[in-house]
Amino acid sequence: QVQLVESGGGLVQAGGSLRLSCAASGRTFSNYVMAWFRQAPGKEREFVAGISWRGGSTYYADSVKGRFTISRSGDRDTVNLQLNSLKPEDTAVYHCAARYGSFSEVVGTYDSWGRGIQVTVSS
Repeated sequence: QVQLVESGGGLVQAGGSLRLSCAASGRTFSNYVMAWFRQAPGKEREFVAGISWRGGSTYYADSVKGRFTISRSGDRDTVNLQLNSLKPEDTAVYHCAARYGSFSEVVGTYDSWGRGIQVTVSS
């Protein structure tokens, strides 16, 4: 069983920055893709950013491209998301997720999820 625990959320003013981290444990993560999704009140969960097992490939939603950066650290079992130039529309609960194999933006293809962490951006 994979455990994912997010940290680093909070309240920030528009234009500010936050750094989220996701610590993974419970098994070896060889060939696991890691990703971040977010869910705003009343909206469906949506893809934000993803990273391949070796960290050589990264993927971003158009809405965050150029502002957010995803990276892996440690023994590739920690995934970070740097959020810059934050906007009020970035307000959501951010979830870390993992899946074995190739990258996917589809929520239903990820079988391991963190509980999520709140990011609130004030205008």
